[in-house]
Amino acid sequence: MPFGYPVLLELAGRRCVVIGELPIREGKVEGLLAGGATDVMVIAPEPADRIDDLEGLNGVVVLRRTWYAPDLAGAFLVIAHDPDPAVRARIATAAREAGALVNVVDDIPQCDWAAPAVVRRGELLLAIGTGGASPALAKKMRQRLEAQYGAEWAEVLRVLREVREETSPLLPDLRTRSRRWAEALDPDEAAELVRGGEVEELRVRLRARLLDGADAT
Repeated sequence: MPFGYPVLLELAGRRCVVIGELPIREGKVEGLLAGGATDVMVIAPEPADRIDDLEGLNGVVVLRRTWYAPDLAGAFLVIAHDPDPAVRARIATAAREAGALVNVVDDIPQCDWAAPAVVRRGELLLAIGTGGASPALAKKMRQRLEAQYGAEWAEVLRVLREVREETSPLLPDLRTRSRRWAEALDPDEAAELVRGGEVEELRVRLRARLLDGADAT
């Protein structure tokens, strides 16, 4: 299938470039920022209202003009669109020559990667891809996951990270640690405790299950 290998990218400190009106209207800049991007260049003369808003965002530089190939120097990721297929092809070529990964919106042959439909709950990231076959299905699946995984999951992940960081030095063997986490963690229980305001109880239960008899392992 197209775009069949899933990967999560680290964007902090790496330049991302967004070219054209359509990616701006579709919220691609905000999506990059939500994904950790700290250096985003936006190149487009329109839409003026959205560009006005983007200029006030930390980490975003806006150039209200057409794009030029030198704009892509040092880019890590490029998201672009143009109504002209020939221009889209030139953008893709220039991005690849600059060593960047490129996604030309709604032009699969010019894409190195596909942007999935995403549900974010703190550090929990759920992504749905269809290989470009059906963005409508990806959207429907995202809506289902949004309903299934509510805001409490951000807190669940925060607690899990804290407990993991606290207990990992006491469980130095990776296989033992993985086994204990598999036995200790009940996702439904964790979400229910957080929803009920029993965050500390979740911490207590996880620590107890993870470290029970740890000196003997």
